[in-house]
Amino acid sequence: MEMKKLLLMLAAVPLYPQAQETARDWAALIGNRYTLRRDIVYKKVDGFEAKLDVYMPLNDPRPRTTMLYIHGGGWSTGSKEQYLLFFLPYIQMGMKVVSVGYRLARVAPAPAAVEDARCAFRWLYQNAGKFGFDKNRIVVSGGSAGGHLALLTAMMDASAGFDSSCPKGEPMKAAAIINYYGPVDLVELYRKGEGAAFKWLGGEGKLELARRLSPISYVRPGLPPVLTIQGDADETVPYAPTVRFHEALSRAGVPNRLVTIPGGRHGRHNWPEPEMMKAHRAIEEFLSEHKLLPTN
Repeated sequence: MEMKKLLLMLAAVPLYPQAQETARDWAALIGNRYTLRRDIVYKKVDGFEAKLDVYMPLNDPRPRTTMLYIHGGGWSTGSKEQYLLFFLPYIQMGMKVVSVGYRLARVAPAPAAVEDARCAFRWLYQNAGKFGFDKNRIVVSGGSAGGHLALLTAMMDASAGFDSSCPKGEPMKAAAIINYYGPVDLVELYRKGEGAAFKWLGGEGKLELARRLSPISYVRPGLPPVLTIQGDADETVPYAPTVRFHEALSRAGVPNRLVTIPGGRHGRHNWPEPEMMKAHRAIEEFLSEHKLLPTN
């Protein structure tokens, strides 16, 4: 869908009264102020072309806070285009956004999606000068399976062993992670013997891989700040491991915050509008606290 057509649709969506005029003004302007570079190939593997899209201000090459956004869909569905509306608020904040596609389960099982996400992060680093990405202000985000991949992308380093298909380069470090209800402990999900995680991991005999692909396995001092937003009635991604994950981050001295949606089920479409607004205010506060909101 073209950006201008999408923005015309957005202008017709009912908004809270106090935000309606500002949002409409922004929607009227952004089509002429932002540009989209689609389907940039960042990796080729086994005949598959992994692609990403870049949303950025038009004719403004200055380095900006950049979000690396990874879509969800149980590692088996979804696309980099499908979730534009999810990261549109970050574009409104003035960020550049890199939306990543990756090998889904039907193309390749785990850990292919993790390897691709790490390579997309490497691509961002390598092309920072060309596109005006500020390497010191990279926010990695995603929802559900994308949240899981975002956590791993920002928490892992080369020693984890998933960077072999990426070009070599300087160590990569995110400035922050925003995780929408991504699973943090795949071991617990894997032991159920069914479900999206079990299938993506490849079925029986993959317990150790499940551990290696669990964000909770990589908690240590020095990680970037982590913000997680999740409902405490999530029927797909267990809430209790998320609590344990944030407790572990606190013990390790990692700045973090868990925003709980009371009674919230899996997926933002299931949350009441006031809770959605609360979550977005928490994100703005989090980004401001860590000096990641664009100032120009």
